[in-house]
Amino acid sequence: MHLRRTHRRTMAAAFTAGATAAVLAASMGSSASAATVFSDNFNDGDAGGWSKSGGTWSAATDGTGVFRQSNAGSELARQFAGQTSWTDYQVQARVKPLSFGSSSALVGLAARSASSTKMYRLALLGSGRAELQAVNGSQITPLGSASVGATAGSWYTLRIETAGSTVRGFVNGTQVGSGTSGLASAGRIGLVTSYASGSFDDVAVDTSGGSTPTTPPPTTAPPTTPPPTTPPPTTPPPSWPTPTANVKVDDTIDVPVSLDGGLKRYYGIGDGGQGESQDPMFVLAPGATLRNVIIGAPAGDGVHCEGNCTLVNVWWEDVGEDAATFRGGSTYTVDGGGARSASDKVFQHNGGGTLHIRNFRVENAGKLYRACGNCSTSYQRHVVMDNVTATSTDALAGINTNWGDTARFSRITVLDDPDRETRICVKYKGVPKGSEPTEIGQGADGTNCLYSASDITWR
Repeated sequence: MHLRRTHRRTMAAAFTAGATAAVLAASMGSSASAATVFSDNFNDGDAGGWSKSGGTWSAATDGTGVFRQSNAGSELARQFAGQTSWTDYQVQARVKPLSFGSSSALVGLAARSASSTKMYRLALLGSGRAELQAVNGSQITPLGSASVGATAGSWYTLRIETAGSTVRGFVNGTQVGSGTSGLASAGRIGLVTSYASGSFDDVAVDTSGGSTPTTPPPTTAPPTTPPPTTPPPTTPPPSWPTPTANVKVDDTIDVPVSLDGGLKRYYGIGDGGQGESQDPMFVLAPGATLRNVIIGAPAGDGVHCEGNCTLVNVWWEDVGEDAATFRGGSTYTVDGGGARSASDKVFQHNGGGTLHIRNFRVENAGKLYRACGNCSTSYQRHVVMDNVTATSTDALAGINTNWGDTARFSRITVLDDPDRETRICVKYKGVPKGSEPTEIGQGADGTNCLYSASDITWR
């Protein structure tokens, strides 16, 4: 079980600005070490595992490793981590404002981020106050505030506690706000700035239970067939669709419920490369559906699913970092569509649960699917592929057998590969974050890689 980054120094030693080891022990509770399900002190210089939305972020050094947002002109810069299924927990971080553009500018911490615009936020304001807020888009509801004399250049320890509908905020161990709200019952953690720059360090999430997994999910058998649907065609669509229009995208598009793109081409985010810090083109809230969309280049980090999601007839013309990343749900479906030119992978599976890929075409890719082998939280993950056509693709699936992952295949067609070099199922040994998983084998085994010769057609 690998749930957190390895700390290179104790958190107590890091709390030098008004937060002592005693404050830390009191604020995190006596069971903090046993119930800490996520932590990151950025000492490894790696900010992987965080999901960016706006701003200019980088791993930096301020005595020790920190995570810094340096664009003080950004209206709203955010980084998210963790799982959308987290409910009752407390998140704590050291926060250092570097500059405030105005009295309303802020540097803060977020909890229960149900989407990139819906969360509870504890903000240090340019006015010197700290305010606990319920944020729902442009609607901000204060739950309490206090003057803390916040100034640029000083470290502050921020903590948000959520329990049921009760939310409390603390600065340097002193409560500054408390209230009840039904805005968000679950969600990820976040680091936030608005018209300000700041550094963040020693992020930790503590839970006494709730729904936050501290071990991989139970080893229930994965689905043997995809969920019921209308009868699929015998092969994926023979040709790529022609865009009905072009839409230039300058900032991530949030999809709270559904979006039908009418086969328009969306493009314009990121640089088209493999950089880990690129913004996604679309962020789907739990339960959301994206359909009839062509994603052109550059496409940043493609699509982020923050919970269960459905992608219908979505086409990636030139995959940049990843086509889609599945984060916090239990069941995800990709039905129809296709992806081209993914030098690494098409679909990245970071959360738990099962991804269904059906009626899909992949061309010129590294892997169609990869179960994360070194994420902050280790899950058991499953993928079910049906009616998939692959051309010039190195592998269809990469899974971590030591965590109980499975990959099931049916009606797979591999084109232009007479020597059968495409690998159907590649096995890895999953490792803690900061390490690299090792490949340990490939091929059908009846346990993790589930298919027979009749399931694969070579042409």
